[in-house]
Amino acid sequence: MNGTAGMSTGTAAVCLGTAAWLLAGRRAGARRARLLLAGGAPVGSGPPGWPRVIHVWGRIRGRLRAEWWSLAAGAALALLGASVLPLVAGAAGVPLLRRARLAHGERRVREHRGDAVIALCGALAGEVRAGRQPGEALSPAARDSGGLGDAQATVLAAARFGGDVPDGLVEAARQPGAEGLRGLAACWRVAVDQGAGLAAGLDRLEAALRAERDQRADLRAQLAGARATAVMLAGLPVLGLGLGAALGADPLHILLHTPSGLGCLVAGGGLEGLGLWWVLRIMRGAEEASA
Repeated sequence: MNGTAGMSTGTAAVCLGTAAWLLAGRRAGARRARLLLAGGAPVGSGPPGWPRVIHVWGRIRGRLRAEWWSLAAGAALALLGASVLPLVAGAAGVPLLRRARLAHGERRVREHRGDAVIALCGALAGEVRAGRQPGEALSPAARDSGGLGDAQATVLAAARFGGDVPDGLVEAARQPGAEGLRGLAACWRVAVDQGAGLAAGLDRLEAALRAERDQRADLRAQLAGARATAVMLAGLPVLGLGLGAALGADPLHILLHTPSGLGCLVAGGGLEGLGLWWVLRIMRGAEEASA
């Protein structure tokens, strides 16, 4: 009996898959036919107002930041558990998630600017080897790489009109991620004052910055496993709540409407938050020590 039931289920699944494939192929053929009959003009698909609905949903998704999903999840749990506590917790999670999102964005900006500084060193070394003077070579190298960031106009003006380029580079190095410009300023000052080869110094600087970037990337890759494990362990209580609800235990009622459940909820939430903070602090300390 079990074998017959399994065979019947498998046969039904195969039939459903075949029907879906044939239906998709028929729709694709019909769409190609409409395109041919329309002479290549755009042909809409779905209901008449469907493209506008998709456009509006795309705009909503673009404006709805990730932190607001915390409030939505809290509202859903508040409705399911008939309690205002999940809504309050979801609202409290909004600024925390916004801070994490902004920190992630700032880190990406720093990494992008650091890559631009490395590209600037390589491009400037190539221009100098091609026979250009440092002041003349800085302009095309900076425009191609974007390594000077917001201080590009100031530094290029100093290079063009005989200003103090190293001081401009030091000022530009205050931007997050552009710390390598201090090394470029030192190379520039040594090359101008002592007549040393600028290209050779830039090559060594580029190699050092590239090695430092690769070291940070390797450390981040090694810490990714620990970070994923911490997030997975933090999500296990949610899985437990789902299993309890599936077994008919009604865990939300126990946690939100009984004194013992409220005590367990507060203690468990505090311990989980403390554990996540401790793990992230260890990872941040390791990254700072490597830097």
